[in-house]
Amino acid sequence: MNTDQNFDDNPIQHAVRAALDALWETLEGDQPNNLYELVIAQIERPLLETAMARCENNQSRAAECLGINRSTLRKKLKIHHLLEGDAAL
Repeated sequence: MNTDQNFDDNPIQHAVRAALDALWETLEGDQPNNLYELVIAQIERPLLETAMARCENNQSRAAECLGINRSTLRKKLKIHHLLEGDAAL
């Protein structure tokens, strides 16, 4: 995937915008104070799940695909209870 491409008409961005619009509606006028953290937490788990599945649970390959180092991937997998053998799976 070319990361230099123009993302103005990206289907992922459209889906995220629609989800954010729905989130703002549920806030009923309240001002969020942790929106960035909330959104990243919601996106990160399915991103990790998908990367691990596509890389056949090979953490080195998944980390490379995501552009992060393997220790960072392991930390994020642990945070989201996605490590194999994790009781919270």
